[in-house]
Amino acid sequence: MSNVISVVLGGGQGTRLHPLTATRSKPAVPIASKYRLVDIPISNCLNSGIDRIFVLTQFNSASLNKHIKNTYHFSFFSDGFVDILAAEQTPSNSGWFQGTADAVRQCLHHIAPFDFDYILILSGDQLYQMDFNEMISKHVESNAEITVATIPVTAKEASAFGIMKSDENKNITSFIEKPKTGIEEWASEVSPAMKAKGRLYQASMGIYVFNRSTLLDTLTNFPHTDFGKEIIPEAIKSRKVITYDYDGYWTDIGTIPSFFEANIELTDNIPQFNLFDNEKSIYTRARMLPPSKVQGTTLEKTVIAEGCIIEASRIERAVIGIRTRIGKGTTIECSYIMGSDYYQTLEQIDKAKKTGDPIMGVGERCYIKNAILDKNCSIGNDVRINGGTHLQDGDYPLYTVVEGIVVIKKSAVIPNGTVI
Repeated sequence: MSNVISVVLGGGQGTRLHPLTATRSKPAVPIASKYRLVDIPISNCLNSGIDRIFVLTQFNSASLNKHIKNTYHFSFFSDGFVDILAAEQTPSNSGWFQGTADAVRQCLHHIAPFDFDYILILSGDQLYQMDFNEMISKHVESNAEITVATIPVTAKEASAFGIMKSDENKNITSFIEKPKTGIEEWASEVSPAMKAKGRLYQASMGIYVFNRSTLLDTLTNFPHTDFGKEIIPEAIKSRKVITYDYDGYWTDIGTIPSFFEANIELTDNIPQFNLFDNEKSIYTRARMLPPSKVQGTTLEKTVIAEGCIIEASRIERAVIGIRTRIGKGTTIECSYIMGSDYYQTLEQIDKAKKTGDPIMGVGERCYIKNAILDKNCSIGNDVRINGGTHLQDGDYPLYTVVEGIVVIKKSAVIPNGTVI
């Protein structure tokens, strides 16, 4: 779509995803064994024919820059690009992004010179597959100034979202941000399938289409800093703002529990998020890795990326990332192993074995359950990591516990015989 430009919001410090965001920005967090979070909105754009994309970020952007530089290359005969716009000091502004709208405002001097009629604004921490052509077509047909993508949620979920109601023409008539009480008054007409699931409330997905003139006027003449909390509620008073109702799979993965659940669900027989769709491919960096090698292992509902060497006893309901090594006699259940950025040499492995130091990956005779192992971890032999509700939340030098999920920090070395 030559008249559309897209902006992916990288978010703030990503504290809810700590420690995965300790050294990287939220869009750069690895997901689904071989991808990064930012690959999801970018892939949705590319599958929709939108190939002019800005990614806005301000925290720990080095790994994100590297990933995008190594991944998204377009023909010399194309105008397509995926560019990082990091927060920067300028003569007119010396501060950080103050919110989603302020982030786009501060980057307008980079975006506005491009020729576009519509701007698509996306979040960088969601998992979904959407054809944006349909949303933009509805926006144009309705002569709308702003379109907000919505999805039905339950009453329990509604308190975490902006909830809105619309009339028979999809015009948004009222909006409330994260309601804590009186939610019953905000129920909307939904499909029978959604009604049967108790999903009666139209929640904002944080996906917006703006007319160019509307965006420039709003961000230039008004001091609002956030789209969901300020701009949308204010706009429905005087502008034509409509909903685009979406009822496919979508999840916000901004917390450790939601991130963990989204990854583990990929091991279902028929996962809701389909990685095997010919028309909705998820793109990422093309790595020239060898095929994975598995010996002596019972695998059950497991996703395995390229370049792995696995000798485990059993792996069940797990996601195994690139270049992962797993030793003999090890059992892994309901866990996400992110893998490694490089291989240790045979000399390094022999030296580690002689000194008794853990090699990169998971050692022998280990038991790992309800855990996330970040990149480049070295888990010694006979280590037991048993996540669950019996563990108290806490942040420790080598790992963090969040709602029973044990997150081993990036490059952590867990000594032989450790029990968590």
